[in-house]
Amino acid sequence: MEGGKGVEAGPSTAGVVSETQERQKKMTEKAPAETVIDDGEEEEEDNGVPVAGFVPGPLLSLKEQIEKDKDDDSLRRWKEKLLGCVEGDLNGQMEPEVKFHSIGIICNDFGEINTPLPVDDNQSDRVLFTLKEGSRYQLKLTFSVLHNIVSGLTYTNTVWKKGLQVDQSKGMLGTFAPQQEPYKHTLEEETTPSGVLARGIYSAKLKFEDDDRRCHMDLKYSFEIKKS
Repeated sequence: MEGGKGVEAGPSTAGVVSETQERQKKMTEKAPAETVIDDGEEEEEDNGVPVAGFVPGPLLSLKEQIEKDKDDDSLRRWKEKLLGCVEGDLNGQMEPEVKFHSIGIICNDFGEINTPLPVDDNQSDRVLFTLKEGSRYQLKLTFSVLHNIVSGLTYTNTVWKKGLQVDQSKGMLGTFAPQQEPYKHTLEEETTPSGVLARGIYSAKLKFEDDDRRCHMDLKYSFEIKKS
C-alpha cells in the first residue's frame, strides 16, 4: 500500500506546559550523547516514529506541571487557560490514559463508516470494511486523553494476508493534553493494491504507543478487497 499525505488533527499541545522542553533539557543533561549512534551519525526518526535509544524525562502530574511555574504569572495563567477544563483530572495521577471511542474508514466509494470501540472479542475477526482494488482511503480515530499529557503518540498498522505480512505503516499523531472534547485524527492516506492476487480478506493490527512506550490500544481487525 502506498502512503500519502494525511489530514492534520486538531491543534497539537506539544508546548502546552513546556513539558516537552523540560524533558528535552533533562534528557540532554543526563545523556548528552544519546543522539549519537555507533557510526558517529545523528539518530533520525523513522517516518515520524522515534528510533530506539530515546529516553524521555521524568513524568509529572498535571497538578505538578501547573504548580511548578506558579511564580511566573503569565505562564501560570496560560496553563490554567489551556488546562482549565480538566480540573477533575488534577488529582495527582501520573499515567496518561488514551481512550479510543471509534475507528472509521473514509473512502470516495462510500463516504465514511465508523465502528465503535472496543470491538467485542467474538467480533474481532469480522470484516470491518470492504474496499475496491485501487481505492484510496484513510483510517480515522476518535479518542480522549485523560489524567495527564500524552507525549509523542505514534501508531503502527501491520497487515497480513493468509498469514504473511504484506504491509506495515508507521506515523506520529502528536502530543495531546487532556480535554473534555474528544480528539479526531485521520491517518495517512493509503491505496489498496490491484490485481487478482490482491483480492481477498486481510487481517490487521493497529497499535498506539507514546514516547514512554506505553501501549494505549492494540486493535485487531479484518477488511476485504474486492474487484473494482
